Amino acid sequence: MKKLFAALGIFLILSGMAYAHKVNIFAWLEGDTVFTESKFSGGKMVKNGKVFVYDEDKNLLLEGVTNDAGEFSFKIPKKTALVIELDATMGHANAWTISLDEILDAMGDEPVAAATEEPAQEDAAQPAMQTTSVSPAQTAPGANAEEIQAIVEKALDKKLKPITRLLVEAQERETEPQASDVFGGIGYILGLAGVAAYFHYRRKIKELEKA
Repeated sequence: MKKLFAALGIFLILSGMAYAHKVNIFAWLEGDTVFTESKFSGGKMVKNGKVFVYDEDKNLLLEGVTNDAGEFSFKIPKKTALVIELDATMGHANAWTISLDEILDAMGDEPVAAATEEPAQEDAAQPAMQTTSVSPAQTAPGANAEEIQAIVEKALDKKLKPITRLLVEAQERETEPQASDVFGGIGYILGLAGVAAYFHYRRKIKELEKA
């Protein structure tokens, strides 16, 4: 459910933002990895831009540079809110904050990895917004609630990426995203979020019964 509200929050924030910067950095989570993409307002990717990652107390955790596609990624270095700052030179700078709740939701009980950067991924084209269903064939016979929830959340992560990309690119063009694209994606998310919520609360009820 947190991912759903995050997507809706991004939509509301970006649709009402004024352009105070000539460069933008956008960050999202996939598992224990943070991916970033940096662009100038005209759409040109930021090459060799300096990226600095701080914790909520402004302690520098790691730094790196964007590749030719404006991308930079890294493993979550610490269970804390992350402030990701971009320095694109010539006075062009911006930042993106990932909240502690988002970090904890993505990490779960996984241990924190060493603060090393990941090779940036080259995306040739924006992922198409296609309908993906979670069929019984995707789950092993006798899968428990936790396994099914993990499958649903993985599918949800894959669908959020193209939707958030759409919103960011709409912001850069100073236009609003097509309602059919946005609400079509949100409708899909609502369905997956409902399934995920069912298994989440089902597990909570079982934990209370055992207490």
